[in-house]
Amino acid sequence: MTHIAATQNAAHPIPFTAGGASWRRPLRSAGAVTGGLLLTFAITTVVDLVLHALGIFPAFGVRMSDALFGLALSYRIAFNTAGSYVAARLAPRSPERHALALGGIGVVLSTVGAIVMWDHGPGWYSIANIVIALPCAWAGARVFRC
Repeated sequence: MTHIAATQNAAHPIPFTAGGASWRRPLRSAGAVTGGLLLTFAITTVVDLVLHALGIFPAFGVRMSDALFGLALSYRIAFNTAGSYVAARLAPRSPERHALALGGIGVVLSTVGAIVMWDHGPGWYSIANIVIALPCAWAGARVFRC
């Protein structure tokens, strides 16, 4: 029995495409964006923890200086760009759209973070995290295209 005949006889037919993989593409797309998000989250968290352990950042619960928030923002720019590059690299097609989708998720997560953490740091830092999300996503897509 051919693949086409098997899908026509199924209770819930799967649309036939070249290779029969039409249902895998959305999963690969979600995986690409999730992979970029997880990389960004993991590497940012590790660097934050290392800087706390080395005494560069103060103990948890102690407010950092604006200069240290500037340091945190600088490596977040690099890591957000890297995460968007990974999303573009893993994308089954339209790498720019996947990178920008991750940037959109970054805007939402940064906005939630700004609302929740507004009193724990300078307002400029919270706003900057929101503002950098889409430009970093665009930069990650551009790096992928090079």
